[in-house]
Amino acid sequence: MVILNHGQRSGVKKPFWLEEIWRIRTRLEIENNLMQLALLNLAIDSKLRASDLLPLKVSDISSQDLIFNRVKCIQQKTNI
Repeated sequence: MVILNHGQRSGVKKPFWLEEIWRIRTRLEIENNLMQLALLNLAIDSKLRASDLLPLKVSDISSQDLIFNRVKCIQQKTNI
């Protein structure tokens, strides 16, 4: 039997502290990395995994100059 995660922690990861989230947001704003900042904000607001957010397109969350108040995104389960 082969153990794939030997030496690595498994299970639920600890959530970020509010202070850590603000540090990440501030750094992304300073670097002017708007795409990563938008993904971070969307992830926090929607509580979705990165694997659910990355397939989204700009057209899924906005139209012309308007950003939608609600977006339909179905959470997918991993194949593991």
